[in-house]
Amino acid sequence: MSRPLILILADQLSFDLPLLRDPPSNAVLALCEVDGEGRYVPHHPQKIVLLFSAMRHFAEALRNRGYQVHYSGLEDADNCQDLLDEAERLARLYHCSEIHVTRPGDWRLHERISQRRDHTPQWHLTEDDRFFCSPDEFARWAGNRRQLRMEHFYRNMRRESGILMENDEPAGGQWNFDHDNREALPNKLDVPDPPRHQPDATTREVMALVERHFSDHFGTLKGFNWAVTRRQALSDLRHFIRHLLIDFGRYQDAISDHEPFLFHSRLSASLNTGLLSPREVCQAAERAWQEGHAPINAVEGFIRQILGWREFVRGVYWSRMPNYKRENRLRAERGLPDFYWSGDTRMRCLNRAITMTHDNAYAHHIQRLMVTGNFALLCGVKPEALCDWYLAVYADAHEWVELPNTLGMVLHADGGYLGSKPYCASGKYIDRMSDHCRHCHYDVKQTTGDNACPFNSLYWDFLERHERELAKNHRMKLIYGSLHRMSDERRRAQRDKARQILEEIHFEPAYGQGDHLAGYRS
Repeated sequence: MSRPLILILADQLSFDLPLLRDPPSNAVLALCEVDGEGRYVPHHPQKIVLLFSAMRHFAEALRNRGYQVHYSGLEDADNCQDLLDEAERLARLYHCSEIHVTRPGDWRLHERISQRRDHTPQWHLTEDDRFFCSPDEFARWAGNRRQLRMEHFYRNMRRESGILMENDEPAGGQWNFDHDNREALPNKLDVPDPPRHQPDATTREVMALVERHFSDHFGTLKGFNWAVTRRQALSDLRHFIRHLLIDFGRYQDAISDHEPFLFHSRLSASLNTGLLSPREVCQAAERAWQEGHAPINAVEGFIRQILGWREFVRGVYWSRMPNYKRENRLRAERGLPDFYWSGDTRMRCLNRAITMTHDNAYAHHIQRLMVTGNFALLCGVKPEALCDWYLAVYADAHEWVELPNTLGMVLHADGGYLGSKPYCASGKYIDRMSDHCRHCHYDVKQTTGDNACPFNSLYWDFLERHERELAKNHRMKLIYGSLHRMSDERRRAQRDKARQILEEIHFEPAYGQGDHLAGYRS
């Protein structure tokens, strides 16, 4: 009887994994810490601790169920420090004739495994069915459409899953309650603190390990508070449903100068490692509405992020790779502003978003989209530079979810395939949705002059530079109408101010395709 090695990846820490539902009794289950996976981008130390500690806890849970488990520690003397090489070494060690692995979340691993199918031992890929929609199902839905719209996909997923449906109609009488979810924060608002997960001995051991090997990476381990076990992840889910979901909807686009989490769930990291399933999270939110604990606008908005957007970007990723990663329709060629590693800028919104990211390995979706992402878009930062930065600094970032969000949604580098318009904005948007501007060195009401908010002139300059690509977009016609009504003198002054700002920013070298963030600083 052949003996298989089942390789479990760091984003597959679930007993619902297809290969773990009924594994052969003689199978060896392998989890591997390797240096290469910590460095292909300079991952935030909290992200590495989260993944390594969650892997170690899951390995122990597997052993407790009676499985034979081999865990390769980072400092093991015989560790190959390359994931696939290490798996092949273990297969030979345990005399396994085959290596089985569930579809990875990253194309780079999927492609490397696919290229080794003729190796001995032989590699076998299994589809990951823990999602609502498989890549093949998404491809059939997408068909030959030149542009995809998440709203159409989302409604289809609602019908197929039955979530938030009443017979054949959407719960609450409409599909989307987004118009109710755009409130700015009031001046005084109490936000419940998230549950505190005190690091146990395993996590403390991993933290010391990461300090030894990855201390030069951007970010701090101080205050580490990520779920590394299923029990902790379920605690975070219960806390969100009981204390935060009720206000999540109306404040989901708001930004606070001092509250990094607000009413956001912080569940994306647990979803993306497998500690929680998307179905159980959506069903928990649905029950909260059914039982009268949360309003429909909050529940629908939250479920749309998981059942709609999360599944949508995964479908885009697997249907468009590897060419998708090379998209750059707006011809952006600058490297990353160097203050993205330090937060050393007098722009308050950027300083706070970067500082919170440094401290927490987290920033919520509007900070990513409308602050750090919007600024990179306006400056013409090359897609791979920002994509690699997001992949490095956020605990929940895995390429299948990060790349479409950054390249397509944030930077509009795919020409509108994923999003119907570029999410560019002046300082006015940030002022409306946050309290940053009142603490800022710059005046958000000024476009030119020494104290003018840099977002303002950069915004109008961006629109001018890309008028040929964007002016025909029906969602951009109003703003281009405003631009065309400006005097030539005003437009010239805005261009000059934007040029001055760009000349004063130190941009890192724009590395070519396939290079990563070689110039990062701690």
